[in-house]
Amino acid sequence: MARRHLLADLGGTNTRLALAEDGRLLPETLRRYRNDEFASFESVVAAFLAERSPGPVEALCAGVAGPVLGETAQLTNHHWHVDAARLRDVTGADAIHLMNDLQAQGFGLDDLPADTIQIIFPGRPAAQGAPRLVLNLGTGCNVAVIHTRPDGLFVPPAESGHSALPHATGRLGALFDHLRGVQFHMPMETAISGPGLTNIHAFLTGADLSPTAIATAAAQGDPAALDTLALFAEALGLIAGNFALHHLPAGGLHLTGSLAPVIAPHLPASAFHARFTSRGPYTDIVRAIPVLLVTCDTLPLLGCARYLEQVLNE
Repeated sequence: MARRHLLADLGGTNTRLALAEDGRLLPETLRRYRNDEFASFESVVAAFLAERSPGPVEALCAGVAGPVLGETAQLTNHHWHVDAARLRDVTGADAIHLMNDLQAQGFGLDDLPADTIQIIFPGRPAAQGAPRLVLNLGTGCNVAVIHTRPDGLFVPPAESGHSALPHATGRLGALFDHLRGVQFHMPMETAISGPGLTNIHAFLTGADLSPTAIATAAAQGDPAALDTLALFAEALGLIAGNFALHHLPAGGLHLTGSLAPVIAPHLPASAFHARFTSRGPYTDIVRAIPVLLVTCDTLPLLGCARYLEQVLNE
């Protein structure tokens, strides 16, 4: 009998659910729900199960955009609190696994379709199994480092997007000083996220535009929007270079999230790579790290599927 698993990707705005069978994501089962139309994550799961009628579900794995503590999780940009005990009641599954959404993305890297990976900066080939790093740019930002071990993948949790912005000079330094007025502890995601793009545009122009409006204006050649993307790229290079020294991801820096495809085309002509690689005696090491764009929308769900296969077969 086929093993049926339930997979979930909980973002700040939307939740996506899908089924996996014998470790394989079933794309035709994918459904997206707006969080503000439901009282809780459990009510979304109940609606999905009522719609799909999948029969017995052996396990559930959810990637949550927020910190996970044991069998509970709290979305950072939404009020939902997730509890494994309540999910057991809704699904009937004994095996409930909660992880940070970036961990889920990390577990999914090995299952990406080849046409969803684009090389931005090629770097140099690394040894098989070298560490890799995912940097997500969306409603917030965060990272996950992926280690390959004989028993499978190891992806520790992190909330790096809420660590403080680094020291900078020039326009970046002025921007970071400005962002202290947005959030006093100056988390990195005040600069390198969708809201960060809005913050940078406001710093440069005084205008309050959504990330979508800025991206549209840049695509139409608007100089102010293009300048916003250029400063965003420079900030991204500085911050991503620090992450690269933290984790030495010789296997590549993978940019993911809804904002990544917007910013990626602007990176080669920007100050991104200079900021990313200017690391004194470690410049050659960082320059060797490939920088890649991941465009697979189901990456967290692929990661949840792989994670369940790994832990349930231990």
